[in-house]
Amino acid sequence: MSDEIPGDLKEKLLDAALVHVPFDGWSEATLAAAAKDVGISVEQARALFPRAGVDLAAAYHKRGDAAMVERMQSADFSALRYSEKVGEAVKIRLRVAGDKEVVRAATTLFALPANAPEGARLIWGTADAIWNALGDTSDDINWYSKRVILSGVYASSVLYWLGDKSEGDADTWAFVDRRIENVMQFEKLKTQAHANPVLGKLLAVPEAFLGRIKAPSGHRRDDLPGHWSKEEHDSK
Repeated sequence: MSDEIPGDLKEKLLDAALVHVPFDGWSEATLAAAAKDVGISVEQARALFPRAGVDLAAAYHKRGDAAMVERMQSADFSALRYSEKVGEAVKIRLRVAGDKEVVRAATTLFALPANAPEGARLIWGTADAIWNALGDTSDDINWYSKRVILSGVYASSVLYWLGDKSEGDADTWAFVDRRIENVMQFEKLKTQAHANPVLGKLLAVPEAFLGRIKAPSGHRRDDLPGHWSKEEHDSK
């Protein structure tokens, strides 16, 4: 085979890897086996996935996010409340996740300390994709809080789903509904706190500071999810 790498080879290599993940996990061995299956060298495969199993697992997760967004765009959410739309998006993401053993292997991989930051970024990416697909327009601290909370809901739902042996994963869908309801109860509690004459005043100071935090701009640094502008602060 020539040194030129076709554009679709990355997807073919990922597809080939899925056969081996249940046996070898997301690993060097899986990358090597997948390379052999598609007829390329390990060196060529590593050019596409430099971190071997970590990059393969990350690519598989991002493929799932893309499939989720595609399904969300074709789904009819018109009869659902906003909280129900979020819950349905989480369920869609789990439905497109694929084989549980493949996902379990990725969960184990990203639980390792060295890979935990990558795992956190992927979960954040899923939450971000859901909110973007739902048309989130927040541009302040709410941009972050929505994604932090949903990341927690999604991560816990994945763990529950992996151990779910109910028919059609019915117990998982009920679990997702409960988690979303928990979030809504928290939001109601915040509303009540703001309405309280005493608590409302106590919350005013930290919220005034948090209100200066802005959602990411198109030119943000990769290691900082948002920005706080001294110029904006001084002008207020």
